Amino acid sequence: MTAIGSEQVSSRPTRQDRIPLGILYMVVATVLFAGTSAVSKWLVERYPVGEVLFVRAFAALAGTSLVMLPVTGLAVFRTRRLRDHLMRGASQATSQTLLLLAFGMLPLASAIAINFSSPLFATLAAILLLKEPVGAARWAALVLGFIGVLVVAHPGADTFQLGSLYALANAILFGTVTVAVRGMTATESTETLTMYQMATLAAAFVPLLPLGMVTPSFSDGAIMVANGLVNGLGQYIWTRSLHLAPTSAVAPFNYFSLVWAIILGFLIWGDAPTFALLAGSAIVVGSGLFLFWRETRPRRAAAK
Repeated sequence: MTAIGSEQVSSRPTRQDRIPLGILYMVVATVLFAGTSAVSKWLVERYPVGEVLFVRAFAALAGTSLVMLPVTGLAVFRTRRLRDHLMRGASQATSQTLLLLAFGMLPLASAIAINFSSPLFATLAAILLLKEPVGAARWAALVLGFIGVLVVAHPGADTFQLGSLYALANAILFGTVTVAVRGMTATESTETLTMYQMATLAAAFVPLLPLGMVTPSFSDGAIMVANGLVNGLGQYIWTRSLHLAPTSAVAPFNYFSLVWAIILGFLIWGDAPTFALLAGSAIVVGSGLFLFWRETRPRRAAAK
């Protein structure tokens, strides 16, 4: 992915960061992703992973196409960075497959907690690939958030089971994908990024269908389709967040999904939150709120 972000189109105007709005978009995306993660975990307990992934991706592609193509037309697919889009799609398809496998082996909150090492990988990749400045406040928020994740996961000899390794591998890929998308926003619109993502994911999951398919009931089929539509909306909002603000500013707010995962895990599977889970979540949320205060303070001061 080192090539992603290297090309520039001089005709594009200089992008102005809008960090508070980018953070708000990221928080909304975490709500949607937590919901689709819970539904996906519920589905993979009943249906093959490949089937769940394909229906989710195809429904997201259909939904985004119905909304975007009447406005943009086929011009939305015009790009000078086809290779980068395909590389992103392959990486994200692998990442999503690993995460759903982890969902089938771990409690929802545990899988998402391990996945939340991804902002640290995203920040490291942003420094190396995009040369983004990362000040002490952002580093502090990232490190504190990661400490909160460790409190939740309480890693030990029994932590690194196969499901945990799947979740960790997904975190590494997701972190680099986040940086790749941020680099591509310099030349690609949110609509182009989203349409290529949906198309490449749907195509990537087709080969998984022969590995196993189960005809769903009408209600389960409707849930699969709705899950894909909501996931597509979440992907658009997430991509828009990266258009609006640097990766290192918005990535820590992925941690908020942990709160939604705790709530959904309890409501759906009866996973009662432990003291470690609650304490770690408090650290995670506190780090995100601190960063939000730090990023918005200059704007408030300038407005006076």
